[in-house]
Amino acid sequence: MNLEQAARQLESIGSPTRLAIYRTLVRAGHAGLPVGRLQEGLGIAASTLSHHLRRLIDAGLVTQERQATTLIC
Repeated sequence: MNLEQAARQLESIGSPTRLAIYRTLVRAGHAGLPVGRLQEGLGIAASTLSHHLRRLIDAGLVTQERQATTLIC
């Protein structure tokens, strides 16, 4: 693993909210979770979730896939 990449990934989960998102997605397993269910489960605003997901995606820790009208993380 690249040291710079590892540092970037660790930095991205340095926020309690992003860590909660990441932990929830890890527990969901390979199938992932729809964004709506993730939002409901964590009880955060859609815009807040979107912001934090973008940071996790940019760090390479989370991926998103569109299935019809649903985004799966």
